[in-house]
Amino acid sequence: MRHRNAGFKLGRNPSHRRALLRNLVTSVVLLDRVETTITKCKATRPIIEKMITLGKRGTVHARRQAAAYLMTPEAVDRLFGTVAPRYTDRQGGYLRIIRTGPRKGDAAEMAFIELLGAENELNEKAQKRAEARTKKREELAKQMEERAPGEQGDPNAEA
Repeated sequence: MRHRNAGFKLGRNPSHRRALLRNLVTSVVLLDRVETTITKCKATRPIIEKMITLGKRGTVHARRQAAAYLMTPEAVDRLFGTVAPRYTDRQGGYLRIIRTGPRKGDAAEMAFIELLGAENELNEKAQKRAEARTKKREELAKQMEERAPGEQGDPNAEA
């Protein structure tokens, strides 16, 4: 029986579990959206919400507490500069967990954990990636056209 045994063990020892959760929280703060297993999402959610609450507080002490948990100074700056100001009028529930189905290798249930209100930034990132991809394709097509037909080992060309 698991009476009064709260929390997720995640099949790891305490130091490994703490490192895993710190990395996940840092990634969510930096990237706004991370894909991982549902259990890890559920274990990460309360920690991220506490970090955002620290960011909303905005004091030096809160910044030091966040810096003690988050892995990079960039994550601390983003938390206090971008992420926390989004939720000034919100009392909680800063995250969304979206189930994506089983993972191919071991059939673990996967999910995205994402910050609410980050859709605009995620869409902008996706558009930039798509533009870069099309630009690269056009450059490759241009290079292929410039090449002479007999240069690249053409089987129809005579030697």
